[in-house]
Amino acid sequence: MPDTPEASTGAPAAAPAGERAADTGRGGTPWSRLPTWARRTVVFAVLIAIWQAYASLSGVSRFVFVGPADVAEAFARGWANGDIAVATATTMRLLLTGMGIGIALTVVLTVAATTTKIGDDVLTLLTSMINPLPSVAVLPLAILWFGLTDSALVFVTANAVLWPMTVNVSMGFRTVPATITMVGRNLGLRGWRLTRDVLMPAALPHAIAGLKTGWAFGWRTIIAAELVFGVAGAHGGLGFFINNSRYFARIPDVFAGLVTIAVIGIAFDLVFGWVERRTVGRWGMKEGAAI
Repeated sequence: MPDTPEASTGAPAAAPAGERAADTGRGGTPWSRLPTWARRTVVFAVLIAIWQAYASLSGVSRFVFVGPADVAEAFARGWANGDIAVATATTMRLLLTGMGIGIALTVVLTVAATTTKIGDDVLTLLTSMINPLPSVAVLPLAILWFGLTDSALVFVTANAVLWPMTVNVSMGFRTVPATITMVGRNLGLRGWRLTRDVLMPAALPHAIAGLKTGWAFGWRTIIAAELVFGVAGAHGGLGFFINNSRYFARIPDVFAGLVTIAVIGIAFDLVFGWVERRTVGRWGMKEGAAI
C-alpha cells in the first residue's frame, strides 16, 4: 500500500490551497454570494436606518444633530441654489492644482533619486523630515509667504501630496527586479530612458498606491486648511461652507457639506479602483487581481 496521508491517518488529505479557495468561492455564505453592489447597498441602508433611529429616538437636540431626511433636503437645496456646487468647484480646483504640482515634483525627485546618489540622499533626508509633519502645520508659514490667497492653500495641498507619493514611487523603483533593470541596461538604456521605459512601468502598482495615498492626504488637508483659512477670493470651498454653516447654526447644511465630501471620496475611490483594474490587474502585476 502506498505511503500516503490517507493510508497513515485514515482521513483524506487536505486539498491544495487553490482548490480550497475555489471551493470557498463556489460555496461561501449567502451574503458573500450576493453581488458587491447589493451587499454595499444593504450596508448603506442599515447605516441610514441607524442614523434615523438615533435622531428620532435618542431625544438629541436638533440644534446639534439632525436626521438623514433633513440632511437630504439641505443637500438638494444646496446643490439647487449653487452654494454647495460653487464650494465644491472651488475646493476641487485648489486640490487638483496642488496635486498637479505634487505629481510633477514627485517625478523630478524620484527620477533624481533613482539616477544619482546625491538625489537619493536628498530625497531620503527630506522625506524623513517632512513626511511625518502634518501638512496643515505649515499653513501659518504659507499665509506669511503667500498672503491670504489661493496660493497658500495650493502650497499646503502640494506639500501634503508630495511626500506620500515620493515614498511610494521611490519604493516601487527600489523593488523593481534586478533582472528587468539589467535587461534594460543591456538594451542600452541609461538615465531618464531607463527610468521612463523600464522602472516606471515596473513600479506602476506602487505609483497608483502613492497616487491614492496622496489624494487622500491632499483631500483631508485642503478641507482642514479651508476650515482654518476661510475664504481668500470671491468664493470659499467646502471647508469654508461647513464652518460658515456652523457659525450660523445651519446644522443640516453642515451635514450636507460632510455628505458631499464623503460622496466625492467614494467617487475618487471608484475611479482609482477602475484604473487599477485596467492596468495593474489586467497586466498581471497584482497577485490575485481580478482580470
